[in-house]
Amino acid sequence: MSDPIAERWRAVRAERRAALIAFFTAGYPTPAGFLEAVRRAAAAGADVIEIGVPFSDPLADGPTIQRSTQAALEQGITPARVLALVREAALPVPVVLMTYLNPVLAYHGGAARFGADAAAAGAAGILLTDAPAGADPGVEAAIATSPLTLIRLVAPTTSDVRLADAVRGAGGFIYLISRLGVTGVRADAPPDLETQVRRVRAVTLLPIAVGFGIGTPEQARAAARCADGVVVGSALVDTLGTGGPAAVEALVRELAGAVRAGGRVA
Repeated sequence: MSDPIAERWRAVRAERRAALIAFFTAGYPTPAGFLEAVRRAAAAGADVIEIGVPFSDPLADGPTIQRSTQAALEQGITPARVLALVREAALPVPVVLMTYLNPVLAYHGGAARFGADAAAAGAAGILLTDAPAGADPGVEAAIATSPLTLIRLVAPTTSDVRLADAVRGAGGFIYLISRLGVTGVRADAPPDLETQVRRVRAVTLLPIAVGFGIGTPEQARAAARCADGVVVGSALVDTLGTGGPAAVEALVRELAGAVRAGGRVA
């Protein structure tokens, strides 16, 4: 079975550049607005679309994504509705679902059914924000037997001893959290980002994508010089809320140009 995420990364590497991963909260600001935004983002140069599953207790998310999550929940966006939106979007680039463990466990049929239904809807991968490697072997096994690729998160605080275990069983790419704290745009990229990337690269052959705090083309360009991919979330969600899908498309074009100019040779 083909792996859409791996295929996309092979294409990115052939172009000798970094990938742009664009995050959106499912159903925000409205289901129709969300669909238009993700389609425009894919057309404007996003290599992967990451879709957040709204959850009532988003511990890793900052104010921008928390507000978008609450707005989506108030419109009745459930995990099943998220999968329906993924199917309706029919995006030409890989879709990665970013969620917490609870919505997966609470899904009718549990993790195995969620994985099967998500893949059938068109998702290629899943990222479980609050489930580090080994925390829930049952869920990991259920995802592993589904067509979804399980993507691992690595934090700046992950010790050298733990690092190899933290990426075990991962596929697609490694999501490197660039700084401590919650999601949200920051003024600059972390000064030790290159060191963090090198540390993770020493224990995996998978591409490394950097997220949390990257929101401007300048920051994306800087991250692309050392990482294989750049994740932008809060800046896009905020732009969608204030300027609509057209503004999102413009920002994605700028970000896509920035990661292509970053100079990374993967």
